[in-house]
Amino acid sequence: MPRDHIFASSNTRGSDFQFDDAVAAVFDDMLVRSIPFYREQQAIIRDIAQKFYVPGTRVYDLGCSTATTLVALATALGPDVELVGYDNSEPMLERARSNVERAGLAGRVELRHADFNGDLSGVALENASVVTMCWTLQFVRPVRRDAVLAWINRGLVGGGAVVVAEKILTHNSDMNRYFIELYYDFKRRNGYSETEILRKREALENVLVPYQMSENAEVLRRNGFPVVETFFQWCNFAAVLGVKTSE
Repeated sequence: MPRDHIFASSNTRGSDFQFDDAVAAVFDDMLVRSIPFYREQQAIIRDIAQKFYVPGTRVYDLGCSTATTLVALATALGPDVELVGYDNSEPMLERARSNVERAGLAGRVELRHADFNGDLSGVALENASVVTMCWTLQFVRPVRRDAVLAWINRGLVGGGAVVVAEKILTHNSDMNRYFIELYYDFKRRNGYSETEILRKREALENVLVPYQMSENAEVLRRNGFPVVETFFQWCNFAAVLGVKTSE
């Protein structure tokens, strides 16, 4: 797995964070070293998918990046499941295609381009029982998040589930700073330098907009998910499960 040194160089661009070729090449390492309990969260997501998957329906991963989640779900859910991944980054989709082919899943996993900050009226999401959106909604402009979750809800069958994993804010500014410092300690333990931490924070500042847990729950509820439960939290990272009313 190529090591993430994107922000180590002194000539690293000062622009906003982008999911370009350089990031795609090291993204798997970036996830493991930047997201607390990443593998454990993936395991829980697989368990949730097995609970809510309905044979004959589809499973979607929105912001599928390199297809790590899709490959794991294909293994967990068996040979008959139809999986679809959407991402707005062509370099990520290229990596995803290679990973899907390497896993022998080219005929079972379909990868498509979509921009969740754009018009989704022509983007298909239908007959789904499980939708995952891990560390993706936080990159969608707040003004667009209701539309994205309503679109997901329309594509889910009754009783279907959406998983949303995000960075979050606390309700208290002092605790928010404390949790962020604990997170930076986590990154230091995983080999990131002070320079890398600072530069990545600056690059993400204008593109990653976290919500409080209560805000994430509210936006899910008002878009058709009356059941919203947190199934993971570590300081300023959390994952929630939203369930659509049975029809």
